[in-house]
Amino acid sequence: MELDLQNAWSVASKEFKTFRKRKGVIYATILFPLGIAVGFPGVLVAIESVAGPGVVSASVAPFLNAFSFWFVIGAASLPSGIASYSIVGEKIQKSLEPLLATPMTDSEILLGKCIASFLPPIAAIYASSIVYMVLMDVVTYPGLGYLYYPNWSFGVILLLLAPLASILSIELTVILSARANDIRSVQQFTGVLFFPFIIIYVMTEIGVIEFSIINLLIMSGIFLVADLLLFYLSTATFKREEILTKWK
Repeated sequence: MELDLQNAWSVASKEFKTFRKRKGVIYATILFPLGIAVGFPGVLVAIESVAGPGVVSASVAPFLNAFSFWFVIGAASLPSGIASYSIVGEKIQKSLEPLLATPMTDSEILLGKCIASFLPPIAAIYASSIVYMVLMDVVTYPGLGYLYYPNWSFGVILLLLAPLASILSIELTVILSARANDIRSVQQFTGVLFFPFIIIYVMTEIGVIEFSIINLLIMSGIFLVADLLLFYLSTATFKREEILTKWK
């Protein structure tokens, strides 16, 4: 059956209205990436106020792309707060059954929920990344003698890794939500996804992994394959008849 994007967008529009009512999720979506954008340059400014202008900037240049990987971590963790509510939350409020009773296909419903979970966090990530690049260039230019950002590595991180990591998190959360009975249990399971990204970050900081263009593209390819597999898995395991008849 052909996928109707208009139906998917209708589902997403409904989810956006719900998202606007959840102030805690909105604050986290905005403040986490903004904290990254301001925090890392702020730390460098604080250190250089003691060590001297430009001293630290030159020494941390190899680690700047590792710092920016925190935007990928944010892209992977922030959507779970929205996606975890997308199915099990509606089940609790008894607003999911009318949606499942519509002629929309499972793929259209799931795509709409994924869109709604994807756009707000990724928009916050992109907006904050601009602040990050500007502030980091201002801080590091005296020590480096050139503008470090934008560069190709950060481009791959933002345009490939971050959205693919976000989609991975959303799809995993939706799959878990379809089988769970409360939001907290879903968030606890999806919270485990946070740790592999932290491990990758630590490995880059200690020099085990280099954020070269090739390595970043390889990671992006792995995420892409995982995203495709999870999308097919989510549509295969999302059984609306079972949800309608067995959820109490």
